[in-house]
Amino acid sequence: MKTQISVIGCGWLGLPLAKTLVVNGFLVYGSTTSKAKFVALKRHQIKPFLITLNASEIKGNCAEFLTGSDTVIINIPPGLRKNPTKNHVAEIAHLMNAIEASAVKHVLYISSTSVFENEANFPVITDETKPNATSSTAKQLIEIENRLQTNSNFETTILRFGGLIDKERHPAKFLSGRDHISNPDAPINLIHKTDCIDIILAILEQDLWNRTLNAAYPKHIRKESYYSNYCKQENLPLPNYNFSEESLGKIIDSSKLVQLLNYTFKVEP
Repeated sequence: MKTQISVIGCGWLGLPLAKTLVVNGFLVYGSTTSKAKFVALKRHQIKPFLITLNASEIKGNCAEFLTGSDTVIINIPPGLRKNPTKNHVAEIAHLMNAIEASAVKHVLYISSTSVFENEANFPVITDETKPNATSSTAKQLIEIENRLQTNSNFETTILRFGGLIDKERHPAKFLSGRDHISNPDAPINLIHKTDCIDIILAILEQDLWNRTLNAAYPKHIRKESYYSNYCKQENLPLPNYNFSEESLGKIIDSSKLVQLLNYTFKVEP
């Protein structure tokens, strides 16, 4: 019998993830906030649900969306850049209540390495490093991580990705031609979408629960060198950097993930 998984958030990462899960023999329920995406989900044998989270309630049939699933993958960006006053913790709290009322046994929460502060000495961040970032987004992510990890109704694995990229979504395209870009000497911590999906699949196949894992490609080139070289290769205007201030950054160490999953990163950013 196929294992059923509910993927909350079928966007840039969630949709190709859900498609990969189907190919690998899972039954997949996928949520979206746009009914226009139903056709694309159905085309790939993903059962679509219209689910919207807000601070006061969940809109949509979340109970049916969770019914029959062994695992829930929560893949929802906090959205605080567009809405700085948003209460993302409350949104996920409603979702946790719905999960508690279901028969779901496992939760995979897609978090971010932004829960760690950038510092002058570029500290090496391991899975044991305590999150310490103070931005509004980071504080909400840290609170959500803590609530999920301490919930005894299901087992949770936290997966913190570095900067997400693929061919179409590359940060150099955003930085191209801009002036006074900060932290030129900081190391990059990026991860390609292909590795994101393969790591998630490995966690599911190996039943790796009650863990916290950091995931970034294990090559940390200087920000200035990396983005300038990319722009040169793509014939894009070069970014200009601010060298007058000390660079702040960090180095994300993914060696624990590599060890536990016997994982080899596949795509160099």
